[in-house]
Amino acid sequence: MPVPETTSAEAFERYVGGKCLRLGRGKAWQDIKAWIVALPRASDTLPLPSVREPFLAWTISGDVEFQEREGNQPWITHRIKRGSLFLTSGGAPYDCRWKTLTPEPFEAMSVFIELPLLQRALEEVFGDDAANAQLQSISAFTDAALNSLMERVHEELLRRKASPLFLQGIAQTIAIHLARNYAELVKEPRSGSPSLPGYKLRQITDWMREHIAEEFNLNRLAAQAGLSKFYFNRLFKSAAGTSPSHYHINLRMDEAKRLLRETKKSVVEVALDVGYRNPSHFEQIFRRETGLSPSDYRRQR
Repeated sequence: MPVPETTSAEAFERYVGGKCLRLGRGKAWQDIKAWIVALPRASDTLPLPSVREPFLAWTISGDVEFQEREGNQPWITHRIKRGSLFLTSGGAPYDCRWKTLTPEPFEAMSVFIELPLLQRALEEVFGDDAANAQLQSISAFTDAALNSLMERVHEELLRRKASPLFLQGIAQTIAIHLARNYAELVKEPRSGSPSLPGYKLRQITDWMREHIAEEFNLNRLAAQAGLSKFYFNRLFKSAAGTSPSHYHINLRMDEAKRLLRETKKSVVEVALDVGYRNPSHFEQIFRRETGLSPSDYRRQR
């Protein structure tokens, strides 16, 4: 399949090849994403997209000669085995390839830490300098503490029903460990900014669409996302390209245009249907957003 330059944590698994053995699903896996994959004994060059979320790749079994490169740079070769870790903090797409050196199957687990959780960890560790803190990308390293945490995530993946409370604690512990041991302050702010992960953005926007006629309430949306009002507003804008309040207006205007085109409802009825009790205010907002009055818009059919 065609490989995009960037993708979401949820979609990344489809590009790594091999067979997915276990995948974390449901409410327990909100702050952390994880899956186990059985990989072929050898792979030709495999292009992988970048993701915004930092992730860890942990070797479960196998003795492997693994190569990676970014762009047209020379290949870098690593010897990896059970417990070997890769930390990727985002950035450009990259290529990899490998061959196993023993009969043992090559299995690995990928673990993604959601950006809001990592940001809280960086703020705890770096305080006011957190905006200039970023994780390093490190290949084929070992870390006894992190290895133990990966073991716990692996065990939870194998359970019939994962514990949300346990995984929340593990995710927080991993985030703090990464911030303390693998983050550094940089002189220039990071290119790009954190944004809401795809699944959470969809949850919020779906809820907004279902409650289009209700008054906009930033505190309520932020609480649903489990974030402060200020931080939610910033992450939503980064992910959606507009503020939550303006996104809400856009939803209302799209529905109003549909009603004006598809029904015989009066302008006042349309205004009430999309949440405006004052028809004059509705007409003012509609004209500002579309350049036409509701009546003129309807006449354009």
